[in-house]
Amino acid sequence: MEENTRNTIFVEEAEILAQHAFAEEQFVLRVLAPKCAASAKPGQFSHIQCDPQRLMRRPLSIMRVSATEGWVEFLYKAVGEGTQLLSQRLVGEMLSVMGPIGRPFELDENKPKALLLGGGVGIPPMICLSELIKEQFGDIKPTVFMGSEVPFPFERERSALPVQGLSNETSDCLPLLEGWNIPSRLASLQHYDGVYQGYITDLARDWLQALSDAERQQVAIYSCGPTPMLKAVAALAAEFSLPCQVSLEEYMACAVGGCAGCVVKVSTDEGEAMKRVCVDGPVFEAASVFA
Repeated sequence: MEENTRNTIFVEEAEILAQHAFAEEQFVLRVLAPKCAASAKPGQFSHIQCDPQRLMRRPLSIMRVSATEGWVEFLYKAVGEGTQLLSQRLVGEMLSVMGPIGRPFELDENKPKALLLGGGVGIPPMICLSELIKEQFGDIKPTVFMGSEVPFPFERERSALPVQGLSNETSDCLPLLEGWNIPSRLASLQHYDGVYQGYITDLARDWLQALSDAERQQVAIYSCGPTPMLKAVAALAAEFSLPCQVSLEEYMACAVGGCAGCVVKVSTDEGEAMKRVCVDGPVFEAASVFA
């Protein structure tokens, strides 16, 4: 993961095309940002000015993108003043969007069984990565697990696509992925019908244990979510000796590497180093961050 992405960051005035509200103040935002859309990759994010009166931008992971139509879509939760203001913005208004930013996921075509794990606001990169696999990597067969402790920001439905090692009670999926013929399942501790009762890593372990040794050797893990979840994902990958990439979530100020406010300690071949999540990441090898 050595590619420098800072030369492909654009700032553009983006028109709001859609703003959909879901339970627990979750929102899906679509904007017309053709420069960002032309080069955006799964795992990257945009830095968005939420309101003209708030100069400090907010980093939002890219969930979907259409290079041909020029739009970019984000899922966010209104948790502070900035994102609360963003949730009040209307279709037709303009937003300043900086992006795409950061190092994306890099798919390993030698590992054709991709396991994608997204938790909470870490769900968007997994949707973006799923769409990339569908469109450009036909030999990779993804399985997607998503966890949330608030209602999922989409209408769940019962899946018709089987997933190895799971009971029939774990039946619900993300309809968008179902339509792409990508099997997905959901995990939560909130006792939702059709949803796995437990942590997303427990769900992933059930799936991994149901595979043969030969099948497990074909697995690579890609994940995004809160830090405690990513630590558990890294431990799971180590338990099964699987390659794993994680996209970190950190507070950011500039998001272009200037302020060094988002640094994390990373193990490198030369020893420990402080890396900036915004431009050196947000995607890292899990073992380098969670040794």
